[in-house]
Order: sequence, then structure tokens, then C-alpha cells
Amino acid sequence: MANLFTLRSPLMIRLPDGSETVIAELFPHPEGLVYFQIGWHLGQPEEGIHVLRGELQGEGPWKIADHVINVLGCHGSNPELAMAHEQWQVDILQPESDYPPCGLIAAIARRLGAVTDEGSQG
Repeated sequence: MANLFTLRSPLMIRLPDGSETVIAELFPHPEGLVYFQIGWHLGQPEEGIHVLRGELQGEGPWKIADHVINVLGCHGSNPELAMAHEQWQVDILQPESDYPPCGLIAAIARRLGAVTDEGSQG
């Protein structure tokens, strides 16, 4: 069984309304998980950081609280999300990027109740 929280492949999530987005950061939570969508650090972070409560099921795709998590681009699907992920990676790796460091991201996740392994997430 693939451990969702140690997987290094890019991930996407399908919301109950059918919309899809790329997961930028992912952390286990005692009641489910915490995920950050790409672009969460721009504008209002509370719009891009989510706590999903429920039992995590599956081995890929994973399901939780009427949401489905998949490896991004699995079987050539979702080219627009794959392009968004690629552009996001380019943007955050630029020297002038204001993307927060891993420690700060983990601290934000912990404030929401996530269980983090300091220094290994992000």
C-alpha cells in the first residue's frame, strides 16, 4: 500500500463538486488530513488551506470525506493540472520566490492540528 504522506509524486484532489486542484503540501491530521493547494501563499491563505475530516481509504486513488486524491497526470489525464503544477514548481524555485520555507509550512499545518515530522515535510 502506498503511503499517501510519504509519496513524492505530485497529487491532485477532486472535490465533491467535481472541480479539481493540485495539492502543494499534504500532512496527516488525527481526524483526516490537511492539504494546501498551489497558490495558497498568495492572497488569503485560508482559502487555499483545507482540513479534511474523515477516514482515509484506498491505495491510490485515496478517498476521504467525499474527496478523491490521485497521482497527478496518472495515465495521461489532467494535462491542464499537470501544466499548472509544472509552472508552480518553476515559480517557487525562483530566487525571488516568496514561497515559505518547509519549517514555516509545517508550523502552519500544526496550527491546524496536523501531525508533522519537523524538517521532513514540504
